[in-house]
Amino acid sequence: MTPALVGGILTLVLLAKLAVAGGSYTLSDVIVGEDFYDAFNFEAIPDPTHGRVHVFAIDANYVDGATARQLGLTVATANSFIIRADDTTVLSPTGPGRNSVRIRSNNEYTTHVAVFDMNHMPEGCGTWPAVWETLEADWPDSGEIDIVEGVNNMSPNQVHLHTSPNCSIPSNINQLGKVLTTDCDAAVNYNSGCGSALSYAPNSFGPAFNAAGGGWYALERTDDYISVWFWDRNNWLTPVDVWLGSPIIDTSRWGTPAAHFPNTDCDLATHFGPNNIIVDLTFCGDWAGNAAVYSSSGCPSTCVDYVNNNPQAFKNAYFQFASIRIYE
Repeated sequence: MTPALVGGILTLVLLAKLAVAGGSYTLSDVIVGEDFYDAFNFEAIPDPTHGRVHVFAIDANYVDGATARQLGLTVATANSFIIRADDTTVLSPTGPGRNSVRIRSNNEYTTHVAVFDMNHMPEGCGTWPAVWETLEADWPDSGEIDIVEGVNNMSPNQVHLHTSPNCSIPSNINQLGKVLTTDCDAAVNYNSGCGSALSYAPNSFGPAFNAAGGGWYALERTDDYISVWFWDRNNWLTPVDVWLGSPIIDTSRWGTPAAHFPNTDCDLATHFGPNNIIVDLTFCGDWAGNAAVYSSSGCPSTCVDYVNNNPQAFKNAYFQFASIRIYE
């Protein structure tokens, strides 16, 4: 066998390993409208990213829930769930940050698919919205998957993993997105993690996502790979089982993912444990408020001053979910 032929075979083997296998999953939970209040708890914790935010809480106590609804920080209808930040209060420089919301699923997940049908995501200078999975009490040892994340209206969306040491991804992956970083270790590179930008889809984040009417994000997590897909609302390539919210889905028919994390250089089974789903909106902080990042986004003033003094700028700083569907 010639060296060239051997090399070709090895290349094919590597590509086969990097290919997305996919599989069939059955619907285990549908979260729509008021269901979010049963499926999630609202966390009143200090912002771990040091954001300019005062997190408003809903406990199991009904009165706290009613107060949150009265303030307009959460609204649910028969087919919609909204969480948002305060957009009326001018903040004191020495006082607490802007009221916002952080929710965490009551259930934890390992091997699963989560499909997020989103009509709107927060936008605005100083905003840092995220949809992600982790186990807060065991971070980063139980891993973190950032499904939707970005800052200051800067498209496209970025998808990252953050883990304990000895986990990385190849620089050449069968995916649509562009690899940005390969070392997933949260203790290095200022916790940038490993991940990709959805550079092929400028409407995957912020105002462009909202102008398109939103879309679907889907996560598949297994011990062999983690994959994330994105389809905008009018994408004719959106799988029928995603579009219809089918009781059974087959990810092998979904095409090339936006971001793909194989286990070739990371033992996913030992780097990821049971995770909760978390949705939050913070302001400024370690990423959005970084002086270089904020100025490069074209936003005015400084991040903290802008967030303090311009509440009207955050009228569109809200998540609106049509549903979250979990398959296992």
